[in-house]
Amino acid sequence: MNKEQYQNLVKRKTPKENRLMNSIVAFFFGGFLGMLAEGVMQLIRHIFNLSILDATVWMMIIFIFVACLLTALGVFDKLVNIFKSSLIIPITGFAHSVTSAALDYKQDGLIQGVGSNCFKLAGSVILYGVVAAFVLVIIGVLIWQV
Repeated sequence: MNKEQYQNLVKRKTPKENRLMNSIVAFFFGGFLGMLAEGVMQLIRHIFNLSILDATVWMMIIFIFVACLLTALGVFDKLVNIFKSSLIIPITGFAHSVTSAALDYKQDGLIQGVGSNCFKLAGSVILYGVVAAFVLVIIGVLIWQV
């Protein structure tokens, strides 16, 4: 079998992605996730008598913890297969990427394994987030100084 025949075989056997259905599932479950986050935030706010800002921080901590726990238990990837990008776009996806990288390299030790590889997947998000924030602040300062 030559390379062209192999590529044709791969193309025929690769399952087709239903983008419309994936988008609908991600839209509705993403909306549900946002609604759940708002509910958790309001519950925390009323139970502990916190400000909206403090309740938001605690809600994000809870969502990060749950995403890390589900990743460690091996459940998060199965949920992503069901609920698509609605789970990997928000902060839960970032928590999953850090946790999964840490779990992948834990056998190499805390320093050379977890410490040096923990942000392997999330590092680009951090890098470009910081660069974008820097550039936007510079632009904002230039605009408001004029």
